[in-house]
Amino acid sequence: MITSWQRYRADHPRVVDVMIVLVAFALTLFGCVISLEPAGEEIPLWPGALLGAAGSAALWWRKTHPRTVVAVTAVAANTAGALGYLLTPLLLAPVMSALYWLAMRTSRRTGRIALVGVVSLLVTTALVDDRYAYPWPLKTLGPAFWVLAPVAWGTATRLRRAYLEAAHARAEYAERTREEEARHRVAEERMRIARELHDVVAHHMALANALAGTAAHLARTHPDQVQRILDDLAGTTSSALRELKATVGLLRQANEPDAPLEPAPGLGRLSDLTSAFAAAGLTVTVTVEGEEQPLSPGVDLTAYRIVQEALTNVAKHAAAKTARVRLAYTHDHVTITVSDDGDAAAPAAPSPSGGFGLMGMRERAQSVGGRLQAGHRPEGGFTVTTELPIRT
Repeated sequence: MITSWQRYRADHPRVVDVMIVLVAFALTLFGCVISLEPAGEEIPLWPGALLGAAGSAALWWRKTHPRTVVAVTAVAANTAGALGYLLTPLLLAPVMSALYWLAMRTSRRTGRIALVGVVSLLVTTALVDDRYAYPWPLKTLGPAFWVLAPVAWGTATRLRRAYLEAAHARAEYAERTREEEARHRVAEERMRIARELHDVVAHHMALANALAGTAAHLARTHPDQVQRILDDLAGTTSSALRELKATVGLLRQANEPDAPLEPAPGLGRLSDLTSAFAAAGLTVTVTVEGEEQPLSPGVDLTAYRIVQEALTNVAKHAAAKTARVRLAYTHDHVTITVSDDGDAAAPAAPSPSGGFGLMGMRERAQSVGGRLQAGHRPEGGFTVTTELPIRT
C-alpha cells in the first residue's frame, strides 16, 4: 500500500532532498552545541557547524554517488571528533544517512567494507586524540553502534525490496503462463472441433455428391434404379445431420448437461461406413490380421476418422472403383492401411480443402501417440498407413 508520504516523495523528490539536507544540518548543529558542555566550551562552535554543513550538503548526491557521499560525511565526522566534539548520533546524522543509502543501493559486501572503514576511522581518531578525556565507551562503542544501525537497516530494506520484486515477477510470470496455457488449450480445442467438422462434412458431402451424380446418370439410363439411389442419398444426408449435431454438441456450455449426444463412432461401425461407400460406387474390402483387441475410446475414434477420411479422399480424388482397408493387430499397436487401385499415370486431383484432410489425419494420429504416412504406390493408387497404440 502506498502511503501519503511515499506518494509525496515520489511527486516532489527535490523538495524531499532539501528537507533531508536541512534536517541533517540541524541535527549536527545541535550535536555540536551538546558536545561543547563537557568540554567546558573550549571548542568554538563554527568549525563543527562548518563540518556539519559540508557533510549535510553532501547528502544531496546520496542516491547517485553513495560511496563518495559516505567518504565525505565520514571525513567530516572524523574531523569533528579530532577537534574534540563528542560523536553522538546527532553529530553522526549525515554519515549514518549516507551509510543507509549505500547499504540500500549497493551490495552487502560494499556495505560491510564501508562500515568497517568508517568504524576504524572514527574509533582510531577517538583513541589517538583524547584531549578532553571522554569516557571510552562514548568514544568507541557509541560511534560503532550508531553507524552499524543504518547499515543493518539499509541492508534489510534492500533485501525486502528485492523479495517483493521477485514475488511480483513470479506472480506476473505465473499469470502470463496461465494465460498462455489457456490460449493453448483453446487453440487445441478449436483444432479438434475443426477436425471433427471436416471429417463429418467432407465424408458425407462426398458420398452425397457421388450418390447425386449416380442418380443423375441413372435417371437417363435406368430410371427404375433411381429410387434406391435417392433412398441412399436421404440416408447419407440424415446421417450427416446426426453426426454434425453430435459434433457441434461439443460446444455445449457446462450448464447444459442434459443435451443428448450420440456415442463416438469407432471401428465397430466400419461395416456401416463401407456400406455407405458401396452405395456411392466404391467397393471397400476389410481384412483383419492378428487377434482383434478393444481400443481405448480416443484411439478407436481416431482410427475410425482416419479410415473415414482416407476412403473419402479415394471417393473424391482417385479414379478407383475399389479400396482396401487392412487392420493388423499386435499386443500393443494396431496398424491401419487404406489403399486404392487408382491409375498411377493419372495422379489424384488436388484436394479442394487445400490438403487439410491429410493434415487432419496426421494430427489425429499424433494426438494419441501414433504416426501416419501417406503417398502414391509404385503400381498405382494411393496408400495411407497409420500406427496407433492400443491404449493411451
